[in-house]
Amino acid sequence: MLRPALAGLCALVLSAAAAAQDGPTGIAFAEAPEQASGVCTGDTPDVAMACARRRCAEAGARPADCLRVAWCYPAGWSADVFVQHREGPHWHEYLCGWSSRAAALAAAEVTCDAALRPDLIECAVVRLFDEGGNEIAVDP
Repeated sequence: MLRPALAGLCALVLSAAAAAQDGPTGIAFAEAPEQASGVCTGDTPDVAMACARRRCAEAGARPADCLRVAWCYPAGWSADVFVQHREGPHWHEYLCGWSSRAAALAAAEVTCDAALRPDLIECAVVRLFDEGGNEIAVDP
């Protein structure tokens, strides 16, 4: 009687593990400032970030320059926001894990709110990604 119960428990555990593989994925962003960036989805931070860093290097940066910038799980909708300070320096900020395109754009609107960040001269969404990590046009 113990063997059938144990077999059933093993089957349950194995099916749960298989279902977890079909579940949500995370998204990773890597960037080499002033050079290149990379974006990948994956089941773990290590897998997704290694891929993002590899894509950053493939875009022309030295692998050592491709920094780990952001990871979200589940990936959700993501926005790449270009930001420039009034004194000249500029960078990208990555917003990820949002439930919809509208939510990601609303988060970017807050990120770029001039009342909250008066030292910025430019702030805009330059890329959007859906929950699968696919780049989507910023303009509807």
